[in-house]
Amino acid sequence: MKIVAAQAPVGSLLSRVVGLFIAVVLTGASAGLGFYQNLPAQQVILYAAATLALVAWAWRFYVMQFAMPREGEINEGPSELRRAWLKYRGGIIGFLALLVIFAALSLMIDGFFNIWTVISALILLLIIILTMSVGRFMAENRSAFIGLMVLAGLFSVGSMNIDGFASPTNVKSMLLFASFLGLASVGQTLVALLGGLDLSIPYVIGSANVGLLYLIGLGVPTWLAFALIIMIGAVIGLINGILSLRLQGQALIVTLGTGFVISGGTQIVTSIGSAYSGNVFGTVPPWLSNLAAMNGSTFGLPFPPAIAIWVIAAVILIVGLKYTVYGRYLYALGVNRTSAERISISERTYWVSAFGISGAFSAFTGCLLLGWSGGGFIGVGSQFLFMTLAAVVVGGTSLLGGVGGYGFTVIGVLVLQVLTSFLVGIGLKFEWQQFIFGILILPMVALYARTPHIRTQI
Repeated sequence: MKIVAAQAPVGSLLSRVVGLFIAVVLTGASAGLGFYQNLPAQQVILYAAATLALVAWAWRFYVMQFAMPREGEINEGPSELRRAWLKYRGGIIGFLALLVIFAALSLMIDGFFNIWTVISALILLLIIILTMSVGRFMAENRSAFIGLMVLAGLFSVGSMNIDGFASPTNVKSMLLFASFLGLASVGQTLVALLGGLDLSIPYVIGSANVGLLYLIGLGVPTWLAFALIIMIGAVIGLINGILSLRLQGQALIVTLGTGFVISGGTQIVTSIGSAYSGNVFGTVPPWLSNLAAMNGSTFGLPFPPAIAIWVIAAVILIVGLKYTVYGRYLYALGVNRTSAERISISERTYWVSAFGISGAFSAFTGCLLLGWSGGGFIGVGSQFLFMTLAAVVVGGTSLLGGVGGYGFTVIGVLVLQVLTSFLVGIGLKFEWQQFIFGILILPMVALYARTPHIRTQI
């Protein structure tokens, strides 16, 4: 029912006052930060004016234009500001997180607050605005769209602020490290699509890294040692799948336990007769080094084969999950196991096979990392515990199962790698890198967790 809205101007005035207050506060903070870093007064005034204008415009465009009731209608239900918050909370949270990161970096790094970083911040803000505006037309691929926009923004910002960031050498380096993470995330994605998690990945990677060089040192032919390690990784994954299925899907605890067992057992075996524990020394064959070294070549082309392997694996997985029976059944189990079982889809087969694939790819990643580093180290996979989960979450694959895919994980991997390179390039310490990753991960988890799972809509 439409009636004249006599109180609409009151809400409009309130919105303007709140927007002006936020703009003034942020402008004051920007000016204070500039004077704190002893910047010229003219430069501080310019930045402050730009901040005031940008924030005021963004507030008016996204809160007032979309949240205000139409002419001749009364605003029934939630208040104007609450409706605006419910509709645009993702963009608002992203904007506030961007301000927090910008302020933290400006305080920590001398000379960070300059015209190029301000332009970079405006680019990221524009990406947030564009994501909010266009995202409603891409509801089915929202995660991919957001990830691609963030990836483009991060690369643009890095290219403007860090010398050599967009150089072929650095791009090749980012793709190489992304290939390690991408291959390690294959199993995590498949398991997550079923609603599980594999916490044994970093331990299998470290054990494979050490075990391969140990077998080579015993005189086992390199190709045979390579195949044996991948087979052992697959067996470990199958054990994880069987145990977690029998224990009512307690994959989190089961995989963590088997990870500790494998890591400890590997160190015990490889340290027999040696004064070292967790490290194995030896000579890595040239062909293995070529697979993952920065100076490696692929059929004469100047990039390591690990990148090509990741690309091929990604294409196979993306196509396979979308067009094959295995992929469709995997999604069906992730959506609703009971319904899938009633149409004769074996939960045991797909659950155990997903963990087996995870173990095999984890071991394969550990072997590639041996070619990159040239030495065996049991802790080489420690970073992949957090990073594989982060790649899956940032990409948009639901940890509840049934939603997402490896294509989304590829985007998540690239976002994390470009972000890591950017943070390293600006000289950020490791603990602050972890802080930034946390700021990135938490809103993404909150965003996807609030989305109703598909099984609740069937």
